[in-house]
Amino acid sequence: MGTAGVSAGRRRDAMFARLARKAVAFLKQEDGPTAVEYAVMLALIVVVCIAGITTLGSNANNSFANVSLNTTISGGS
Repeated sequence: MGTAGVSAGRRRDAMFARLARKAVAFLKQEDGPTAVEYAVMLALIVVVCIAGITTLGSNANNSFANVSLNTTISGGS
C-alpha cells in the first residue's frame, strides 16, 4: 500500500473518531424529551384508549341488549 492508502486510513479513523465524539455529545444532552419518554407517553395513551373503547363498547352492548329485550317483551315487530 502506498502513502495514499495510509492517508485515506487516517482520514477514515479521524472521521469515525469525530462521529463517535458527536454521538456521545448527542447522547449526553438532556434538553428535550428522549425516545424513552415518548414511548412511555405513547404506551399510556394506548392504555387509556383501550380502556375507553372497552367501556364504551360494554355500555353500547348493554344498551342494545336492553332495547332488544324490551322490543321482544313488548311484542314489537
